[in-house]
Amino acid sequence: MKPLQFLRRSLAALALLAAAAAPAGPARAADTIRIGVATAGGGDPITWGGSPGGVVRANNWLEQAFAADGVKVEWLFFQGSGPAVNEALSNKQIDFAYQGDLPQVVGRANGLKTKLLVASGVRNNLYLVAPAASPLSSIKDIRDHKVSIFRGTNGHLVAINVLAAHGLAERDIKGVNLDAGSAQAALVSNGVDAAFGGYEWFKVRDQGLAKVIYSTQGQDPAYTRQASLLVREEFERDNPAQVQKVVDVFVRASRWASDEANRDALFKLWEKSGVPYASWAAEFDKQDLAARNSPLIDDFIIARYKAVVADALKLKLIRREVSVDGWFDDRYLKQALKTQGLERYWTRYDAAGKAVAGERQASAR
Repeated sequence: MKPLQFLRRSLAALALLAAAAAPAGPARAADTIRIGVATAGGGDPITWGGSPGGVVRANNWLEQAFAADGVKVEWLFFQGSGPAVNEALSNKQIDFAYQGDLPQVVGRANGLKTKLLVASGVRNNLYLVAPAASPLSSIKDIRDHKVSIFRGTNGHLVAINVLAAHGLAERDIKGVNLDAGSAQAALVSNGVDAAFGGYEWFKVRDQGLAKVIYSTQGQDPAYTRQASLLVREEFERDNPAQVQKVVDVFVRASRWASDEANRDALFKLWEKSGVPYASWAAEFDKQDLAARNSPLIDDFIIARYKAVVADALKLKLIRREVSVDGWFDDRYLKQALKTQGLERYWTRYDAAGKAVAGERQASAR
C-alpha cells in the first residue's frame, strides 16, 4: 500500500473512532405526540369520559401546551380497547397509552417496555345488569345463566373476584365474551341473561331496558378498576421534557376534575363523549371527585396492580410472573405536583384503600 493511501485510510479510521467515542448530542424533540386511548370514544371530535384524560382531550389542553413548540398532538382511539393499544405500542405507532390495569399488565408480561406515569381515572365501579323484566335480582341468581363478560379488560378480573365473593366461580355461569356495544345488543334482545360492565349501562337502564342487580359502589375498593397513563420507555428516554409537559397537563386536569365546584361542568364536559350526563351522575353518586380523579401513584394503586398480576397469572391470562418494581416512574408526577403547588392536595391511600393518617381528606359528598 502506498504511504499516502495508508495515511488517508488511517486518518479516516481515526475520524470514525473519534465520532464513535464522542458523547451523543441531545435527542431531537419529537415533532408529534401520539396518544393511544383504549376506547372507541364518541363525539366530534372523538373524546371519552370518566377520566381526567378526557378533560385534557375535550379542552385541547395538550394541543395548547405544545403549540408554541410547533409540536402536533394526535389522539388515536381503539375499538379493540387494551389489546389493540398494546399492539400499537409494540409497533411504535403511539408514544403514550391510556389503558386499564389488566391490559397494561398483559403488555408488560409480553415484554412491552413502558413506564407508568400517572393514575388517571381510578376506583371505577363495576355493575351487573339484567333485562328490566328479568326475574334475576342478585348476583347469586346468575348461576347457570348466560352472562356477558368482556374478557381481557380491566373489568374481567373484578367480575371474577366479585363472583368469588358470592360463592361463585366463572365456570358456574355460561360466560359469553362480548364488548360493551355487543353486550348491550345481546341483553336487550335476550341473547344473554345478564351482563357485567361499567357506566355505559346507566343509559340502557334509564331507557327502561335494563336494571342494575349488583354494584361495587360503596363496596371494598379492591373491587374497583384502575386506569393510568403509560409512555414507551424509548420515547421517555429520548424526550423527557415532552413527557414532563404531558404529565403537567394531566395533573392540571386532575386538579380541575377533583374540584367539587366543577362537578356539574365536569359531567357536561364528559357528556361530549356521547355518554349522558345522567350516567356520569349515577357513576359518581355519593363519591368524592378527588378520590376518583387523583393522579397519585400511592400504595393503593401499587397494591391493585400487584393484585392484578397475581389474578392474571392464576387465570392464565399471562404466562409468567411479572414484577411491577421499576414500572412506576413518578418523577414527572412529583415535579408536576411541586410546580403546581399540589403536593398535599390529594389524599393518599394505603394498600387496603384506607386514607393514610395525616393526609388531606376530600370533603364527603
